[in-house]
Amino acid sequence: MVEALSPEEIRAIDMNAEFLGVSRLQLMENAGKGVVDVIGAAGALSGKSVLVLAHTGNKGGDGFVSARHAASMGARVTVVLLAKPDQIITEEARANFLAVSKMRHSITVLTAPTESELALLEGLFCSADIIIDAMLGTGARGVLREPVRTAVRMANSAKALKVAIDVPTGIDSGTGEVMGDAFRADLTVTHHKPKSGIVKDIARGYVGDLKTISIGVPPEAEIFAGPGDISLALPPRRLHSHKGENGRLLVIGGSSRYTGAPALAAMAALRTGIDLAVVAVPRSIAREVRCYSPDLIVLPLNSEDHLSAESIPQISGEIARADAVVIGMGLGEDPETADSVLEIVGLLSKAGVPAVIDADAIKALGRSPGAVRGTKSVLTPHAGEFLALTGVRLPEEKEEGWRDRLPIVMEWASKLGVTILLKSRYDVVSDGFRYRVKNIGNPGMTVGGTGDVLAGVTGALLSRGAEPFRAAVAASFINSYAGDLLEEELGQRFTARDLVDALPYALKKFGH
Repeated sequence: MVEALSPEEIRAIDMNAEFLGVSRLQLMENAGKGVVDVIGAAGALSGKSVLVLAHTGNKGGDGFVSARHAASMGARVTVVLLAKPDQIITEEARANFLAVSKMRHSITVLTAPTESELALLEGLFCSADIIIDAMLGTGARGVLREPVRTAVRMANSAKALKVAIDVPTGIDSGTGEVMGDAFRADLTVTHHKPKSGIVKDIARGYVGDLKTISIGVPPEAEIFAGPGDISLALPPRRLHSHKGENGRLLVIGGSSRYTGAPALAAMAALRTGIDLAVVAVPRSIAREVRCYSPDLIVLPLNSEDHLSAESIPQISGEIARADAVVIGMGLGEDPETADSVLEIVGLLSKAGVPAVIDADAIKALGRSPGAVRGTKSVLTPHAGEFLALTGVRLPEEKEEGWRDRLPIVMEWASKLGVTILLKSRYDVVSDGFRYRVKNIGNPGMTVGGTGDVLAGVTGALLSRGAEPFRAAVAASFINSYAGDLLEEELGQRFTARDLVDALPYALKKFGH
């Protein structure tokens, strides 16, 4: 069975493809041509009357491309834009509209931005051999508005072969629900992979024969983490949101030897875009941690120099108030600390609070790896910590060496019921079913503390509501992209604190 994807996943793949150098214009060209190729395979287009109904988005752009290719195959083509030309939204769609507008010999281009103007074109629907739906695509929600609703009704009444591009107008591409009226296609030509809504039984009567075509999306767009993965993990803030609504993260870490690690994680989380970061540290280092930044809420634990049982009641109360938890960095390896980590993991399981388990907390889990089952956890080991957790020594990483490590990571993620983010030159992320690989970053990121930053970014995304796998994939990309921005500016001589400060620039680069 072919995998069906949500509209959000499709958009993320498109963004990743663009990051890999395949432009949206190229994908639009391939999509529009692919539709005509499918139609042409069912019968010659030469001499046929083709009516393309287009709107202002990228699906309209696909339709303009289809019109051009249909004309090149000898069809008599009319394009009806159900809006004014200056309302076309994207640069790619505008470019293709301009192209068909100049093809005055082979294509008739009309505009019908109102229901009354569209009614004057009824004869085109009656005389068409083929009607192509290039109106509303995967981003459409809610009942159809005019003049699209009238266009759909007129098309459905026509005797022409009706072809929908990607998803029939009026069908919710995610749920398959009919939004009042919907284009009743004889044939739907969908791009790359079917959208989840159009394979639902509720949509079957509107989809018709479903054909899936390749539009040249690189396989790497679904293997390697990219900017599209950020969009799946980091929702925009509501305009009228209040303090605390955009994520409250609890960071548990630190010891008398390691004071900076939990602060780095918390500051990274704030720079990723959460509202509140609470840092729970042993009492003896609380003042020092507080001095790292006035933005941190520092909770001095009852434990003196390292995490111990005395602090569990405090931590239990903070877990109840947190949207997500990060635990591990700088804790040290005292046996009391390891016992406390296992107890905290049990609290996380009972509370259902998602967590990032990092560094020394992973080593503590090595005593009882199964303790994480039932938690919504992301484990972030490097190869040594993976060995401590599982007893498995990973193959040495070489160029493309992630391929040898991937099945092992997937196996253990499945066994433990968690997401594992294996840190290395090529980060490997898996929840046991899905996987992604991070293939950016630079040697400057071997500096101490970058793993703490990664844990903080992951925790921030969890606190914003991302599922563990999505949070881990996006965090891996964000962290390394910020490192690459620093390399451009500073070379490979930067610190983890520099990395924290670069996070907003990495996010802004991709519209976040």
